[in-house]
Amino acid sequence: MALCLGQVFSKDKTFRPKKRFEPGTQRFELYKKAQASLKSGLDLRKVVQLPEGENLNDWIAVHVVDFFNRINLIYGTVSEYCSERTCPIMSGGLRYEYRWQDGKDYKRPTKLPALKYMNLLMDWIESLINNEEIFPTRVGVPFPKNFQQVCKKILSRLFRVFVHVYIHHFDSICSMGAEAHINTCYKHYYYFISEFNLIDHSELEPLKEMTEKICN
Repeated sequence: MALCLGQVFSKDKTFRPKKRFEPGTQRFELYKKAQASLKSGLDLRKVVQLPEGENLNDWIAVHVVDFFNRINLIYGTVSEYCSERTCPIMSGGLRYEYRWQDGKDYKRPTKLPALKYMNLLMDWIESLINNEEIFPTRVGVPFPKNFQQVCKKILSRLFRVFVHVYIHHFDSICSMGAEAHINTCYKHYYYFISEFNLIDHSELEPLKEMTEKICN
């Protein structure tokens, strides 16, 4: 029997602290508007559309942070089943393997256990969304010219979390009664990246069958 959202995604299972929007800011108001639409039961394809009169970069920023929080929480739910023994390589089945490279500690693409990869990935994303030069929060401060390119990279990396969770930990998700919640999060993510062409669709190949099943 499916559990309620609060039982499945408890605070104790969160992978790391949640990134929040500052009350009173335009982005906080956009976030509230997006959340209200999600809870209203509207078609997710319509929910992701840019509200009239709103700035596209603000809309993307709100969603990137929200997806980071949600996907972070999803992985935190299954992380106890994702160890160096169970998942010695960050992968999506036998066909897809993801290697870590950051130009600093890992100058070349490096094979890592999934848990280590996830830690590095979340640290990297967190450093970006907390960087005022990339995700400005002060009124009147413009987004950098490469803002959407940075967001595309973040979103493509977050997709890899979905790949690993769906392919390697789906039984655990189902046993917790969390399948419907994660499917909804994935649909929201998929419709958003599709609406604004934020990921090359060739990168979505690992979950092609799952996407066709739940998003069409």
